[in-house]
This record gives sequence, C-alpha cells and structure tokens, in this order.
Amino acid sequence: MESGELSREGVVRDAATGELFIPATRRADGTWRKARRVKEGYLPPEEVPAFETKGNLWLKNQPTGPVGLHIDEKQQSESAMSKAAKKNAKRKEKKKQQRNDDSDTGAMLSPSDRQNKPAPPSDTDRVKSAGTTCDPLKEADRDATKRLRNLRKKLKQIDDIKKRIDSGELKNPEKDQLEKVSRRQVVADELDELMQNLNVEN
Repeated sequence: MESGELSREGVVRDAATGELFIPATRRADGTWRKARRVKEGYLPPEEVPAFETKGNLWLKNQPTGPVGLHIDEKQQSESAMSKAAKKNAKRKEKKKQQRNDDSDTGAMLSPSDRQNKPAPPSDTDRVKSAGTTCDPLKEADRDATKRLRNLRKKLKQIDDIKKRIDSGELKNPEKDQLEKVSRRQVVADELDELMQNLNVEN
C-alpha cells in the first residue's frame, strides 16, 4: 500500500516551513496536547486501515448473484431479506404508523378524554393473559406427575443408602442418612397414594 492512497485527517502542512504536524488538541479534562511534528508518510494509528487477508478481499469482490447479473443495491438488500424479515419489517412499520396516528390524535384530545380512553394491551399483557388461561386441571396434573417423579427418586436414594449400610460399604452413616432410611415407609405410602389418585383422575 502506498501512503498516497490513504487519507490523513488531522495532519496539517505548515505553510512557512513545509513540515507536517498534528495540530494541538484539547483533552476531555480541558488541558491541551501540544502539536506534534510528523514525517511525510505518517498515518495516525486510528486511520490505518485494518489488515485484510487476500482470501477476505477475494470473497468481498465475488459477485453474490449469478454471473452477469447486475442488481442495484436497494433491490439487492430487499431481495436478501428472508420472508420472516420482510414480515417483521412490515409489522414494525405498521406499529410505527399506529404510534404516529395515536400521538397525532392524542395531541388533539383533551386531558379528560385521554384518561377515559383505555390503553391498548401491550405484548407482555397478552403473554401474561395467555399464560393464566391454561387449564388448571392440566397444571395440577403436571404438578402431580412432578411430585411422583420426585418421590420415586427419593425412594431410590433411600433404598441405595439402605443397601450400602446392609452391605457394610457405609459403616458410619450420617444422621440425615439414618433419618432418610427411617422415613422410607412414609415416602412409599405417599407414593402409593399419589399413584392411586393419578389412576383415578386418568
């Protein structure tokens, strides 16, 4: 790359001496940076273009459509959008128009009319109302199956602890492990009762 191709913003040539320099600038805190003299080919670091590999440059220059087809950029950007993206763009445009219409009519309404006018339901309100209209029986059934799964898991853990104690693998069981083993019958009864209730409901 030649330095002649690159633009150098902020570098000024002194008319009297012909030297290049970066003029003094003010910092955010109000102090001044002094002017710096620079060489002929100098480029400030923020103006140096990012390095791109030959492969990236080659990919950028590749045509996106069929060979020989020339599409202006506006058409190309529209055609690049998927159906869903186009649909979303239309929806956003409609919302924007509605907001503009509402704000125009809102400006004409008196304050008392604005208070009487009901606010349109927001998306979050719709989601909340959809969530609360679920069938309570299905939710109760879901809770019961979850409870059933938990009880089976507890029972399996208790049996595992008891087996380890009986085999001698666990010689000094902790207090909470002994309590779990002693509660085995209670958990088993609760599991049986829950299974009977689920069979009656189904």
